[in-house]
Amino acid sequence: MTSSLYERLGGTEGITKIASDLVDIHIANPRIGPRYAGSDVAAVKNGAATFFITGTGGPSVYKGKDMLGTHKGMNIDNDEFIAVLDDALVALEKNNIGQREKEEVLYVLYSMKSEIVRV
Repeated sequence: MTSSLYERLGGTEGITKIASDLVDIHIANPRIGPRYAGSDVAAVKNGAATFFITGTGGPSVYKGKDMLGTHKGMNIDNDEFIAVLDDALVALEKNNIGQREKEEVLYVLYSMKSEIVRV
């Protein structure tokens, strides 16, 4: 039987590290970093980690809004969305995630585009 994406990303510990790196990369990215000004970084990291944990087949620990509820009214454009995907790839590479898993994560993230861009 094939392991879940959650398991292949390193379980809760691995995903928490990836999410933490991802938020740090977002904050440093001049294209999207300003959106995080004044944010509770620890809360953002926790939300990202629990979202990924739940969404990749791990325990149901995410308690935040759905993607549409989270991004409604933010007027995120396509370039920002692509910047997020690029940052996700950097975080995955930093954590030595395999090609298949990188592709799966990027596919899942891209599939949510309609709930994030210009909503």
